Amino acid sequence: MPSNQPDRYGVIGYPVSHSRSPYIHQLFAQQTDQNIQYDLIEVPPGILKAKIQEFMEEGGKGLNITLPHKSVVATYVDDMSARAVTAGAVNTLVFRDDVLYGDNTDGTGLVTDLENNQRFRIKGAKILILGAGGAARGIIGPLLNAHACSIVIANRTFEKAIDLADRFKQLGTVTACEIGALTSEHSFNLIINATSAGLKGGAWLYPPSIVNMDALCYDLSYSEVPTPFMQWTSELGAARSIMGWGMLVEQAAESFFIWREIQPNTKPVLEQLTGKTA
Repeated sequence: MPSNQPDRYGVIGYPVSHSRSPYIHQLFAQQTDQNIQYDLIEVPPGILKAKIQEFMEEGGKGLNITLPHKSVVATYVDDMSARAVTAGAVNTLVFRDDVLYGDNTDGTGLVTDLENNQRFRIKGAKILILGAGGAARGIIGPLLNAHACSIVIANRTFEKAIDLADRFKQLGTVTACEIGALTSEHSFNLIINATSAGLKGGAWLYPPSIVNMDALCYDLSYSEVPTPFMQWTSELGAARSIMGWGMLVEQAAESFFIWREIQPNTKPVLEQLTGKTA
């Protein structure tokens, strides 16, 4: 391949048309003078493995993986990072000499956004995670490694919360709690919405008493307008209610570093996406 041809990357998901990753990586490439091409690749589950192999054989250098493929991709890779093993999910693929290597940058992206951009101290924090799916799976390990005091997982299906808590209990204090058992006696410093509940304006399942005026409320979802979770927690008097733009940019920067061995500056990119100073 001629040297003036860009190195190819992309994001695979289903659906994937909403993703801002191409824009983010374009900004990173301009900033760091890297010649790359980053595409949206919509792939339904049935042909995922074949599409990854095809992209690799055509000279692609790496891929991001988003919903609903993060867990199943972990079963395809030849090798993976410790944090991907812990999460049981992969969101970043690297192709190295025909070896498929998997990593997970989601949790690192969240921790970096919380500590660097939001100035939130994770060490010693009591954290509530709403949801026990793939989004929650990728963030628990890094939060515990950042010395969170405790994590409580609440989920509509209690058994899933128990299974997830059991997966991570060797790393720190992680417990499952039924939604109905969450009361005002629980006092959380950080409440993370890792569900899709309320994204379409549906009824909110969680009791209002969990939100207190000292809590930072963080929606892993991102939108051009405040999410229903942000609106709900703001109305209940949370200290701050924010969404996951920062996590999106920071996890992308970590992927970019894995691929290019160059650390981009996330602050101007985050400012361009949100119109605010990070």
